[in-house]
Amino acid sequence: MNVIFGRWFQKCKSRIERRLAKREAAMTFAPSFDASNIHYEVSERVGAISCGGLGAMHLLARRIGLIDDIDEKLHLLQFQRPYSESDHVLAIAYNSLCGGTCLQDMELRRSDENFLNALGTQRFPDPTTSGDFCRRFDSGSIQALIDAFNQTRLRVWSKQPDSFWECAKIDADGSFTQTRGERKAGMDINYNRDWCYHPLAVTLANTGETLSIVNRPGNRPSHEGAAVELDRALLLCLQAGFRRIVFRGDTDFSQTTRLDGWDANAKVRFYFGYDSKQNLEAIAENLPEAAWHKLERPAQYSAKAKLRHRRENTKERIVQEREFVNVKLISEAVAEFEYQPTACRRAYRLVVIRKNLSVEKGESVLYPDERYFFYITNDRECTAAEVVYEANDRCNQENLIAQLKGGCRALHAPLHDLESNWAYMVMASLAWNLKAWWALTLPETPGRWREKHRDQKQSVLKMEFKTFLNAFMLLPCQIVRKAGRIVYRLLGWNPHLPIFFRLLKALRC
Repeated sequence: MNVIFGRWFQKCKSRIERRLAKREAAMTFAPSFDASNIHYEVSERVGAISCGGLGAMHLLARRIGLIDDIDEKLHLLQFQRPYSESDHVLAIAYNSLCGGTCLQDMELRRSDENFLNALGTQRFPDPTTSGDFCRRFDSGSIQALIDAFNQTRLRVWSKQPDSFWECAKIDADGSFTQTRGERKAGMDINYNRDWCYHPLAVTLANTGETLSIVNRPGNRPSHEGAAVELDRALLLCLQAGFRRIVFRGDTDFSQTTRLDGWDANAKVRFYFGYDSKQNLEAIAENLPEAAWHKLERPAQYSAKAKLRHRRENTKERIVQEREFVNVKLISEAVAEFEYQPTACRRAYRLVVIRKNLSVEKGESVLYPDERYFFYITNDRECTAAEVVYEANDRCNQENLIAQLKGGCRALHAPLHDLESNWAYMVMASLAWNLKAWWALTLPETPGRWREKHRDQKQSVLKMEFKTFLNAFMLLPCQIVRKAGRIVYRLLGWNPHLPIFFRLLKALRC
């Protein structure tokens, strides 16, 4: 198989490189897309699907024990005919992995004979059946589903190298899910006067996995219920065997009533933003100047290619021309002091950033300004600047939440009440977790290829959801049913296929 695939891959790669490198000898003014005599025909004997990566994903779900874990933990159906609980859960996840953006897209899968043949099934749940399944959930059964995912997660994590267990970075944040429905129970009005839900997402920054999602009415504060979910994530990571666990969150997640309990665990470090209050600003203003040190932000990346001329800042020019009030950052300084929150029995390290600003209007400076930002932590070893970098690194969770919203479309509310939409969010987020487990299952071959394979694993973990679909899922394949097996015959080439076949080899070992 490897020899045949290697030859086919090399031929396809060579052909496309020759076509892209070819240049016309003479200049022409005709369009390059010159296809005109186009006809459509119906294939009667040959069937194909556009999402050929689905077979490998289903093989992964079986190999890591996800299907058995769901059926073991979740008991909602009195009769499992024609679908079991795992069939319903995977149907919603597979819909997203095949490019679906809503429940209605499941009808396309259901009416595609080749798609059904690819999964070896007689039928696929339709949108109304999946919606009815979501309505069977309550908070207890949703937690049972999350426990099933965690049981699978532990099994995937157990195969990772020693460096994986150094530190687990757990982030928490809320995000609004707007809805235009009028009869959706549990929705409410947020501070922007939008009707919405307000789900809480707890994620693992190391791999991008979603550890838990809690749906809440739109008027609830971001931090509500966060401490409980962080404690559950802590128990999960301790059970897995991580040597250190880090909690991170913005100012809404300082959780002062829980800090003493977390600090009592020697493995736990937390970095939370802290509200800028008058008493804290007074302490910062009275600090001696020697306590302040200039904060140098590290470069986000280093350019590998030749530096290009920087383009004009269009926004800055318009703001100056129209004489809008403009706040510019001049410099940053960092300091620290001990502070004991009212709800705590001991003092913690409070790191403060002083931002020196210039308030301008047009080309004139109105006045200088100073603003303070605070971070609370129990880390006594890092420098104040390193505490700031660690706390600010949590901002990458905003990108992860954006993928849950716009990529796999998990943070949406297609159903009629809070619990059913919560269940849908958890099941749809499985598509994003399967992407992470796909990357973690990639083997790191010892020897000279280890670093390359490790880089490939990290590149898949960092992929956006749409990029992952285009690279590994949306592969045109012919479906051939033979005695005792289903054959996916690839019909196209892309540069990511060597990684795809490396995973297949690992799954079949």
